[in-house]
Amino acid sequence: MTGYAISSYGTFLNMVALNLFVYAVTGRALAVGVFMAVRLAAGFVAGLVAGSALARWSAKGVMLWANVAQAAALLLLILAPDGLHTVSLFAVSVVVGFSGTVFMVALRSSIPDIVGDERKTWANSFMVSGRSLAMVAGFASSGVVVSLLGYTAAFLVDMASFLVCALTVALLPIALGPGGETAAAGAKDADTEGRRRILSRFVALGAAPALALMVLLRGVDALGSSSHNAALPVYSTEVDADNPAVFVSVFWCVWALGNILVQQVLQRYTRRTGRTVGALGFGLGTLAMSGAFIVAFAGLPWAATIVVALLAGAADGLTEVSYTSHLQTLPAAVRTHAFGTSATVENLGFGVGMIVVAAALDSFTALSVVGVAHGVAIAVALVFVVGVLRQRGARDVVSASGGNSESQKGADDAGPARGGRRDGAEVSGS
Repeated sequence: MTGYAISSYGTFLNMVALNLFVYAVTGRALAVGVFMAVRLAAGFVAGLVAGSALARWSAKGVMLWANVAQAAALLLLILAPDGLHTVSLFAVSVVVGFSGTVFMVALRSSIPDIVGDERKTWANSFMVSGRSLAMVAGFASSGVVVSLLGYTAAFLVDMASFLVCALTVALLPIALGPGGETAAAGAKDADTEGRRRILSRFVALGAAPALALMVLLRGVDALGSSSHNAALPVYSTEVDADNPAVFVSVFWCVWALGNILVQQVLQRYTRRTGRTVGALGFGLGTLAMSGAFIVAFAGLPWAATIVVALLAGAADGLTEVSYTSHLQTLPAAVRTHAFGTSATVENLGFGVGMIVVAAALDSFTALSVVGVAHGVAIAVALVFVVGVLRQRGARDVVSASGGNSESQKGADDAGPARGGRRDGAEVSGS
């Protein structure tokens, strides 16, 4: 978590510094948009190939070299002569977008192998808490670092953060093989026959309406996230034209606080009950988060907006942990493919959202744009929650009738936690 939090700090610092540097070098706002689009496109492609890469190489090695690659790209940018700054910037965009996505797929799919199924929710909460703190620190310090120390210093700090993360990965006392398995089991998945078997199992799981709708909801959620990310600067200027950065900074700090607080609640709930919130928690969390973000742009007084931001952060933290923990209940052989597909869908949703939202904000208010984007997420989340509740009801009826042996066998095949308690993951219930 320490290494991940430090690299996340570098990523958020990088997000501000690189965008500012693109504009400083090119002098065109369009270049900043293209830079972000290239980064998201690289992440989209990475999601498509991450599963295959992790089926062939060890997760530990992939995480290590993903961080080294990002550090190397930033070093090249620092050393590049003035005439090659533009080319170097877009090379960094590709490497950071691709490597960052691959690292996250490898990390999330490896959590059960690192800490065990019974502790995956605790580990996911721990990671999300670290990232939330890193986001606040990265955004808060970016202006100071760039203004006082310059772009080179910001890039050096970012490069160092990736190297620290690579070092922590190298020090992990585990030997994850391909696909998150041990080396012996991973070798089997690396050959052609193994890859075909993995693909067929993944397609079979992907055909399950609950899982497919869950990934779709994650993509729509990413589209909603693009709307409030793009609309916040516009709305903050309307709130305080003289100091627009104040509203944005306070909002994200309170959001992060809510995110961290809900992780403490989740860890205690899991430790006390032995259960996780699962798919139902993901659906309900998405409903709460999208509703909170819509209300945040409604022009409420400062005190009310702070409460809304706190609720939005808490709901966002709930969805992150429940979604990640749910996908981690899948069999190890298909888990990486599920996370890779999810990353692709998320990058697609966020990328399309940024384009559509940016255009819409020129003609409509921030509240209407965010309301529509998150309204779509609410509609899909309602369908998902109803589906999960219906599946649970049907399973309870079958269980009560005493004829659930075959159904339970199918549920076990879908990847239950080794601790013996499912997290509400209705992957194969349909």
